[in-house]
Amino acid sequence: MSLIVLLVEIPVAILLVLTLALRGWAGADEQTATPSVDCAPVLWLGGFTLGVLVVAAAFLYSVHPFAGAVQLLIAAMALIFTMPAWHEEYERAHPSPLQSCSTRAGTPCTSSSPVPDR
Repeated sequence: MSLIVLLVEIPVAILLVLTLALRGWAGADEQTATPSVDCAPVLWLGGFTLGVLVVAAAFLYSVHPFAGAVQLLIAAMALIFTMPAWHEEYERAHPSPLQSCSTRAGTPCTSSSPVPDR
C-alpha cells in the first residue's frame, strides 16, 4: 500500500510543479498598482503537504512505521517549498516603502549628482 501511495504522490507533485510554473508565465505583464497576495501557490503546496501528513499519520497509526517516516520526510520537503512560496508572495504584495528625504518631505530620496553614462 505504501508503494501505491508513493506512486500516486509523485505524479501529483509533478502536476503541482507544472501548474505553478505555467501559472507564473501568465503574469508577464507588470501591474502599476500594488498587487494583492496570490494565495494559489501557497494553497496548492499547503494542501499537498497536509495530504502527505494525513497519509503519514495513517501509516504511523497502522503497523508501517518506516512508510510513515518516509511520508514525514516528504512532508518536510514539501513544507520547505511551501514557506518560501508564502514569503515570496507576501513580499511581492507588501513591498518595503521608499525612504523619504529629510530635505524634501514626502518625496523619495534621489542622488543629488547623477553620474552620466559612459
